[in-house]
Amino acid sequence: MKVATAAYNLDWLDSWAQYEDKLDRWVSEAIGQGAELLVFPEYGAMELSTLDGAEVARDLERSIRAVSDRMEAAQALHQRLAQAYNAYILGASAPVVDGPGRPVNRAAFYSPDGQKDHQDKQIMTRFEREDWDIAPGGPLKLFDTALGKVGVLICYDSEFPLLGRALQDADLILVPSCTEALAGYWRVRIGAMSRALENQCVTVMASLVGNNDWSEAVDMNTGTGGIFGPPDKGFPPTGVLSEGALNQPGWTYADIDLSAIAEVRADGHVLNRTHWEEQSSRVNSVTISPL
Repeated sequence: MKVATAAYNLDWLDSWAQYEDKLDRWVSEAIGQGAELLVFPEYGAMELSTLDGAEVARDLERSIRAVSDRMEAAQALHQRLAQAYNAYILGASAPVVDGPGRPVNRAAFYSPDGQKDHQDKQIMTRFEREDWDIAPGGPLKLFDTALGKVGVLICYDSEFPLLGRALQDADLILVPSCTEALAGYWRVRIGAMSRALENQCVTVMASLVGNNDWSEAVDMNTGTGGIFGPPDKGFPPTGVLSEGALNQPGWTYADIDLSAIAEVRADGHVLNRTHWEEQSSRVNSVTISPL
């Protein structure tokens, strides 16, 4: 299969039609390159807050509500695009009010046959906890698709090995991200590459890029698209299948061979995924050795 992952820049939107046109352009471009799975980044839906004006877009709490109120329409748009272009699409995540509690950070996943599901972020960053008050959402899911088994670790989630291990049966782990500075981008990238090493799978990182003075939440963004595998037989020695140019909007593409994933898991030069459990007895028997 061919995967397309986005370095996605936000726009100021003056109309819903402008958003529809933008999404159609992005999707049609990736499809034109043969992509079957498209990945948008974390908090890419925040541009929808601009439809309610500058005062709302700049206000943390009001921007949450404005975006959440438009997610039903945004999901319908993504469903139509997935069906029209016969592709799987991980939509940009959004703060979503789902019940009486605080909003969650949710990325919806759309299939070509009109089905959809979602993955909520598990572990919040300091900004999400201390400033935005975004809550952890529902459990991790493994999506069984015609393209293989797919998991999603939203940004900070990719930095936690046990979350990755819970998705050990995933062929691909999608990592939509939103990082302010270069250090944040590299934290998530290192996390994504580490999960590819441990699970002997492919990870697909999407990034928000560009600066937006109309928002306190997504005002500065650094990153690019990247697609990573284990540095082992059948994969590049660096583990990097493809990477975009830093902070340049656009798609990054890679061809993924599921048989290569199966082969490296069965007969790689190392077998990290198989040998994972051997850690347990070792980490539970640490001794203090004075020197």
